[in-house]
Amino acid sequence: MKNYIKILTLFIALIATIPSYTQDDYEEKIEVLKAQKEKITEQEKEALKQEVKDINKRLERGDISEEEADVLKETAAKKRALNIENRLAIVQNQIDLLERNRGKILVLIEADTTSQDGVRLGIDINGRPAFSFSERNWRRDIKYDRRTYSDLVIAFGLNNAIIEGQSINDSPYRVGGSRFFEIGWQWRTRVFQNSNWLRFNYGFSFQFNGLKPDNNQFFVQDGQETRLETFDLELEKSKLRMDNLVFPVHLEFGPSRYREYENNFRYSLRRQPRFGIGGYGGINLGTRQKLKYTEDGNRIKDKLKRDYNTNNLIYGLSAFVGVEGVLLYAKYDLNPIFKDAEVKQNNISLGLRFDL
Repeated sequence: MKNYIKILTLFIALIATIPSYTQDDYEEKIEVLKAQKEKITEQEKEALKQEVKDINKRLERGDISEEEADVLKETAAKKRALNIENRLAIVQNQIDLLERNRGKILVLIEADTTSQDGVRLGIDINGRPAFSFSERNWRRDIKYDRRTYSDLVIAFGLNNAIIEGQSINDSPYRVGGSRFFEIGWQWRTRVFQNSNWLRFNYGFSFQFNGLKPDNNQFFVQDGQETRLETFDLELEKSKLRMDNLVFPVHLEFGPSRYREYENNFRYSLRRQPRFGIGGYGGINLGTRQKLKYTEDGNRIKDKLKRDYNTNNLIYGLSAFVGVEGVLLYAKYDLNPIFKDAEVKQNNISLGLRFDL
């Protein structure tokens, strides 16, 4: 109990030591507030001019009719008039408070709506901010017309190879065991000013293409040649993985929904069909082979990081189709998997893609 009394006494003493406004301080504050009252009307008028200008642009583009434009202008004018009335009243209340108390306000918590930075929240002692938080510090300006969006791209599915002179049904690689994974970032930009039916997509992706040989085979690098051979022991796992960095570019087609808001408009792809076609180019970051087998009762895992004569330059074609952010995805490498191979093999992938 004694501790609480001590704390309370200390708190009262601290409050008592906080000086109040001097006469010069609060009169100066009043003059500042009066100057802000003059700026309020100018700010709101300038904001109204900008809104009317934006409405006229939409009218010129044919997005709205003259009757709709008149209604929007009238609504904007009423809103700005109310803003002036409310903001002037707020500042006048602050002036009245200072004059009535002759500046003797120990602690004042303010929401300074007349600040050039927008709303400012904080604690003022003697009219000077001890702590403040401005809306400008965290608010991101909303663009009236946003033409570019970005997405996290994740794709995965089946992987295999098209071998020259062979059907894919005769592929030496397991259909279910050979898989790919892709993760990257893309930007999507609307091509035309007043329509969103055509978009230009570009970005970067990391591709991980895997091939699992069938029939107990593994890859052997013999000089400039890489071929499949039968392993001496029973293989539990045999997999070749190629890691690539590529830069995809697509033209995307499809409808979108036009959505108009108070201060901006957007084209939405929500529940809308999408189709894209394009290609990619990049480099091979590395190739490795994993082998798992048992020898003399010991389970052995070999991770062999070698060149395996895989191509350093990667380029190919890709396409996707689907709804919103869920897409069927296919890609085909135009470059052969192995350099200087007697029989060309080209990587092919089919799976799902998610634009998040």
